[in-house]
Amino acid sequence: MSDNRTARIEEYLPTQGLLYFDEQLKYVVSKPKIMPLKSLTLEKLETLQNDAQEKLKQQEKLGVNFQSTE
Repeated sequence: MSDNRTARIEEYLPTQGLLYFDEQLKYVVSKPKIMPLKSLTLEKLETLQNDAQEKLKQQEKLGVNFQSTE
């Protein structure tokens, strides 16, 4: 091999058989996303409920009784 000849490798493509390809999936680490603990609709619903309870307490303090229509 001292004469600096390049060795050529012939390709061999099989005409029969199965082709096998192994692909390994790797995880992509991304920046974590900040998720709200409560949704906006839940927060709105809670504020509406709290406001209704406060109004009811204020009206009870004033002595206003509610008559149920049932």
